[in-house]
Amino acid sequence: MPRLRPGSLLISQPFLGDPNFERTVVLLCSHSEEEGSFGLVLNRPASLQLGDVLEFPGGDALPAARLPLGMGGPVQPDTLHYLHRRAELPNAVALGQEVYWGGDFRELLQELQTDAQPADDVRLYVGYSGWTAGQLAEEVRENVWIVHPNAAGKVFTLDNDAFWRSILREKGGRYRMLSNYPTDPRLN
Repeated sequence: MPRLRPGSLLISQPFLGDPNFERTVVLLCSHSEEEGSFGLVLNRPASLQLGDVLEFPGGDALPAARLPLGMGGPVQPDTLHYLHRRAELPNAVALGQEVYWGGDFRELLQELQTDAQPADDVRLYVGYSGWTAGQLAEEVRENVWIVHPNAAGKVFTLDNDAFWRSILREKGGRYRMLSNYPTDPRLN
């Protein structure tokens, strides 16, 4: 079984059957066999922008207000989480490949409003994906997830619409074949 650690991607099997995770790619942000795991679905856009969940002093005309939000997962959809490329952001957690999770949101928001932080270097999510102690390891053993270690940098390189398929193709071999698996095999 591949080692689970922050910065790994979890790629759902094509026949998962859970609508929350069907054809998703999750970035594992935190993992502990004793405490559980925390991740963010990378390829589920929400029909929301940052201005829909936060009030900006300058109104919705600010570029930061128009940043798109993704659905990080089904847990606590009223929470906001973010990934970025700013190593100096206080309290940010390094996930590898110059990708960071969380940190001082006020400072990040200030930088986004003044264009000091490029918007392309930030991804925002509502909700998250969570697993209890041992649950994720068991799901990996049961082949629910394909683990792609040390791949946090993919967050900023692949298109959301084709993310799942692209990651599987990139892995090659039998995974490349899975990337072509139809959404509903009965219609094949």
